[in-house]
Amino acid sequence: MKVGLAIETTGPGGAETMLLALASELRDQGHEVLGILPAAGERWLWSEFQSRGIPLEELRIRGPADLPAGRRLFEICRSARLDILHSHEFAMAVFGSVAAKAAGCPHLITMHGGLYFAEHIRRRLALRVAAGLSGATVTVSDMSRSILARYLGLGPDDVTTVYNGAVRATASDARLELGAQAGDLLVVAIGNLYPVKGHQYLLEAVAALDAPAGDVLVAIAGRGDLQTELQALARHLGLGTRVRFLGFRTDVPAILASADVFVMPSLSEGLPMALIEAMLAGTAVVASSVGGIPELVRDGVHGLLVPPGDSAALASALRLVTEDSALRKRLGAAARERAEREFTVEAMTRRYLAIYRGLAR
Repeated sequence: MKVGLAIETTGPGGAETMLLALASELRDQGHEVLGILPAAGERWLWSEFQSRGIPLEELRIRGPADLPAGRRLFEICRSARLDILHSHEFAMAVFGSVAAKAAGCPHLITMHGGLYFAEHIRRRLALRVAAGLSGATVTVSDMSRSILARYLGLGPDDVTTVYNGAVRATASDARLELGAQAGDLLVVAIGNLYPVKGHQYLLEAVAALDAPAGDVLVAIAGRGDLQTELQALARHLGLGTRVRFLGFRTDVPAILASADVFVMPSLSEGLPMALIEAMLAGTAVVASSVGGIPELVRDGVHGLLVPPGDSAALASALRLVTEDSALRKRLGAAARERAEREFTVEAMTRRYLAIYRGLAR
C-alpha cells in the first residue's frame, strides 16, 4: 500500500515519535510511505524522516480555514496516488478529511489524547464533520475514546482504540554518563517541562523520602519553559546534585533501560510513549492514575499508580520501590511481559494495517 502520514506538528513529542515509529515499520514491511508535514515548527520530524530516507511533502497551513492548504493536500493525495491518508491530530484531521474525500482517497484520523479542540464549539463541530467524512476515527486509549465520542456526539462504535507501540530498549552506559555510582538508584522521568507533566510533585516527593534518598539520583529528560523554575525548586528542597536536568534527548529508550525506576507524575496524559518504552525496558514504573495510564499499568501488577498532584502519595510509592529490590524486579518483569505482548511497534502497525485494508476495500 501507499500510505500518507500527515501531522500538524514537527517538534519532538509523543505523537511525533509514534508517527515516526509507524512510518519506519510500514516502510520496513514493504509499504510505501509519504510524510506530509507542516513547513513551520521545529522540523525535528523532518530530520528524522529524511535520515530514514522516507519521502516528504510540505504543507503550509496559515489558519483554520486555509483553502490553499486544503487544495495542496488534495493535490498531494491525487498526484501521489495514495491508497490511504492517515491524519494525526486536529488540524490535519480537518484538512485531511476534506482533501481526501475530494480526491477519492480513504481517510483515517488518529487523535492522540489532547483535548484542546474541545475548548471551542467551532472546533468540536469541525472535528465532528471530519469524523463523518472519514472512514475511521481512532484514539490511543479507551479513556480518550470515551471522551472524544462524548464531545463529538458519536456512538461507542464510531471510534476505535489502537494503542501506541514503542521500540524496544537497549542497554547503554547512561548511568556512567549521569554520574550514578554503583549503589545509586537511578530514577528517570521523561517529559517536556510543562505544568501538566507534574515534575514539581516528583521533586517534592524525592525531598520527602527518608535517609536512603541520598542514594537516589533523579534524571529528568525534557525541555520547556519550567526548567529554571524547577531547578530553583530542586535547590530550595535541598536536592542539590541529586537531580539532573538532561534537556532534550534522542536516546530515551537507552536511558530507560539503564534506570531502576521510571516516574510519570503527569496531571493529564493520553497514552504516553515514554511509559510504554519504560515497560518494554523492564523498568519499575510509578505513575499518576490519569488518562490512558491505568489501561497500560495495573496497580500493583505492572507498576504503582498514585493520584495526580499528590506528592505525599508519590513519595510513598517511591519509598516502596526504592527500598524493595524484589518489588522493582517483579513490577518490571510484569510490565515488560505485557508490553511485549501488546505495545510494540509491530503490534500497533498490525492493527493500523487492518484498518487501512478495510478502508481500501
